[in-house]
Amino acid sequence: MLERFKEIIRNYVDIPSEEITENSQFISDLGFNSYDFMSFLGEIEDEYDIEIDEREAVKIHTVGEAIKYISSLKG
Repeated sequence: MLERFKEIIRNYVDIPSEEITENSQFISDLGFNSYDFMSFLGEIEDEYDIEIDEREAVKIHTVGEAIKYISSLKG
């Protein structure tokens, strides 16, 4: 899942894949703004056919947290 996330993240920022880790923070490390982050989450929803709760989305700060949350939704 991390590799797919990296591909999607690179649609928003010009950062080499090898620099994106589970510990990367979307805003401070990857340079996302709030619009980028919400667009990213929309792509993730489409990709995995899930719905992300907005109250949960605000708790996601790192790539790893996003992966963990998406995994929990997928069962």
